[in-house]
Amino acid sequence: MFYIGIDIGSTASKTAVFNSDKLVSYFTLPTGWSSVETAESIKVRLCEQGYFEESTIVATGYGRVSVPYAKKTVTEITCHGKGAYYLFYENCTVIDIGGQDTKVITIDNGNVTNFTMNDKCAAGTGRFLELMAGTLGLSINEMSELSKQGKGTSISSMCTVFAESEVISLIGNGEKRENIAFGVIESITSKVKSLCQKHSGANNFVLTGGLCENTAVIESLSKKLGQPIKASSMGRYAGAIGAAIMARSIKN
Repeated sequence: MFYIGIDIGSTASKTAVFNSDKLVSYFTLPTGWSSVETAESIKVRLCEQGYFEESTIVATGYGRVSVPYAKKTVTEITCHGKGAYYLFYENCTVIDIGGQDTKVITIDNGNVTNFTMNDKCAAGTGRFLELMAGTLGLSINEMSELSKQGKGTSISSMCTVFAESEVISLIGNGEKRENIAFGVIESITSKVKSLCQKHSGANNFVLTGGLCENTAVIESLSKKLGQPIKASSMGRYAGAIGAAIMARSIKN
């Protein structure tokens, strides 16, 4: 029997497959414009791997309702909490910087005890980084690496649209690209810090989601929060892993 978690995010969809308590497969597909089509592509991949027929599936994430073959849907808050606890196996405060929102989740023995979510504006999210990198003519990774050479510049606008205008003005004024990149990274981590401060006594921070291997973000956040941020290359799969763990608890 296989237990499968599918996390349909706004930009990427992650799948994790467990056989009992062992992670046996995981993969990522771009979500594209249609979550329904992405869910079907995931099904095809699972069938090819021989996991689909004898399985219990739980869906989570932005497009979880688009997975018709899921036995249950669960919020990403719960799934990221359980997934992070599986990956790090300790009480922690999870920072998940997603494509459309940013979540800060306090975990105690694998259970969510508090969470804060920024979903009113793209500022402080992966989409913000993507837009700013595009304005600079770079990929997110290129911009992040370039930011390590920069200093001094700040992006003050709280709105993504105005922040983009601010970046364009900086470019027009001849500001160095590395300094603008530095300002962009500082802007997003400052917004994440403000979310973390809403969790009284929060510590032992771990980073999940698509930026889990972004060293510029990790270094900036660590400095702002006054402690090292733990990360894992598997952090992007936290939601899917948590959903698979939830699938394991469903009685067939």
